[in-house]
Amino acid sequence: MIPEFSNPSVCMKDPQRVQDIMESMAKAGSNTVQVISDFDMTLTRFAYNGKRCPTCHNILDNSDLVSEECKEQLKELLDTYYPIEIDCSRPVDEKLPLMVEWWTKAHALLVQQRIKKDHLALVVRESDAMLRDGYQLFFDHLHEHSIPLLIFSAGIGDILEEVIRQAKVFHPNINVFSNYMDFDDCGVLRAFKGELIHIYNKREGALLNSGHFEELRARPNVLLMGDSLGDLNMADGVQDMENILKIGFLNDKVEERKQSYLDSYDIVLVKDETLVVPNGVLLYLTGNK
Repeated sequence: MIPEFSNPSVCMKDPQRVQDIMESMAKAGSNTVQVISDFDMTLTRFAYNGKRCPTCHNILDNSDLVSEECKEQLKELLDTYYPIEIDCSRPVDEKLPLMVEWWTKAHALLVQQRIKKDHLALVVRESDAMLRDGYQLFFDHLHEHSIPLLIFSAGIGDILEEVIRQAKVFHPNINVFSNYMDFDDCGVLRAFKGELIHIYNKREGALLNSGHFEELRARPNVLLMGDSLGDLNMADGVQDMENILKIGFLNDKVEERKQSYLDSYDIVLVKDETLVVPNGVLLYLTGNK
């Protein structure tokens, strides 16, 4: 076992299985590995000094680019739909149409704000968005070892990319599947592009982007990172998968959700605002341990 697993935030249902998967992946070599990760509250912090950190949507919602009236409407949507999103007692197929409803309404409100593309960088800079501690090692190590990182996000791709760029870790090994803004010739937001990606349809998103996974056919070993049960489907497009190690960040509502996370993720990190454990796993897989 790697030393990072003695971290008090680490919970595992079956430590031996985790060890077996890691040994199998390490033996196959880092050139067979790919990383698939969620973004908001997985690569970014959930909270800092007791204060919630913003998601990609929050960065826009809280900014001066959005009117007070629009902010109130977005807050109403959050208060209505977020409790549904995290309610473990509701089946996913019941939540699905409600998540589509939420995201569609929120995006329609943002389009009405006539947001300008060239204002996004400043909005990100002024926000409280933070990548998790240890992000530099995580992004740089993957790049140095030419390990592809697919970021799969129900957030806003333009904002997500800007957060990573401003942290100076947007390397060429990164691919992003997310909701991207569509700007008119004057650089004003007029719509969102393509199929809507929300928290519970990442499986469909994975299958829609099968070309990406086809290119990575020689990388059948997957490290998957997420913070919701919906993230578990992000690797469903991977072809001929041999091993998958799933790391789940349990940021909130710990007691209610801990068992379902332990049943679904191989490693559960409880209220851990760092990437220390994923970094330890990566160093092991690349022979640096």
